[in-house]
Amino acid sequence: MFSYTPLFTLLVQKGMTKTQLREATGMSMNTLAKISKNEYVSMSTLDSICKYFHCKIEDIIEFIE
Repeated sequence: MFSYTPLFTLLVQKGMTKTQLREATGMSMNTLAKISKNEYVSMSTLDSICKYFHCKIEDIIEFIE
């Protein structure tokens, strides 16, 4: 299972809401809902988030067995 907890932690550190992230990266509300439920999203979505924050993928997602 993948968890987006690191992304949510990053948002708190940056003082940013999920809606602000959605608007900044151009993702849909449906994609944001999937992230909130720890569901799969496309690699292009993860790429957009990493580009926006200038971070590595492990800074926004983690694998949990």
